[in-house]
Amino acid sequence: MAVSAVVFAAVAVALCLAAVAGILAIAHVGLSGAEAIERDGLARGALAPGWSLPDSSGAIRSSPPVGPLQLVLFADHSLKSFPSVVAGLRAVLTQPDAPEIVVLLRQPNERAGPVLRQLGLGGLPVVAGTPALHGRYNVRVAPFCVLVDSAGRVRASSLVNHDWQVTRLVQLARLPLAPAELRGQSRRRRPVAAAAAGAGR
Repeated sequence: MAVSAVVFAAVAVALCLAAVAGILAIAHVGLSGAEAIERDGLARGALAPGWSLPDSSGAIRSSPPVGPLQLVLFADHSLKSFPSVVAGLRAVLTQPDAPEIVVLLRQPNERAGPVLRQLGLGGLPVVAGTPALHGRYNVRVAPFCVLVDSAGRVRASSLVNHDWQVTRLVQLARLPLAPAELRGQSRRRRPVAAAAAGAGR
């Protein structure tokens, strides 16, 4: 009887572990697959939310940009946890035709400016947005890059964790938009984000 109980317990534990492994595998596929990538940010060619906000020095920063390309970096003081992203931003800044880079916070954060200075990015303008504005961009986690052209169209949009992702996004942003993108067939990547509170321009 004792042996049967041990076998039963072992089988039960094995089945539980298999079930947990299956759940984790499904979650991994859901978080790392193409559909998950499509959930955040805005589709290439979509019109980005416009805004005009004062930066930490009091100067007004706006999107869409006056220049040809603007990189809106959704970040906060946690950027110090992503040194490779910082390296990617530095690489972009050294390019002769570097886009304007603006750091857009979810809300005012006094720590962001000092941390950016520690990282050697103190020259970047920092503006405080709102959770609603982040919702309109469909950005839930940082660091996240959205590149916008002077017409207000999204040229590239993605979560970034590595330096090559930052530089690659800038390369993609410089590619011409396809006819379908110019016809406005692009839309928000995640429909539920459209229901986010509507702040912005």
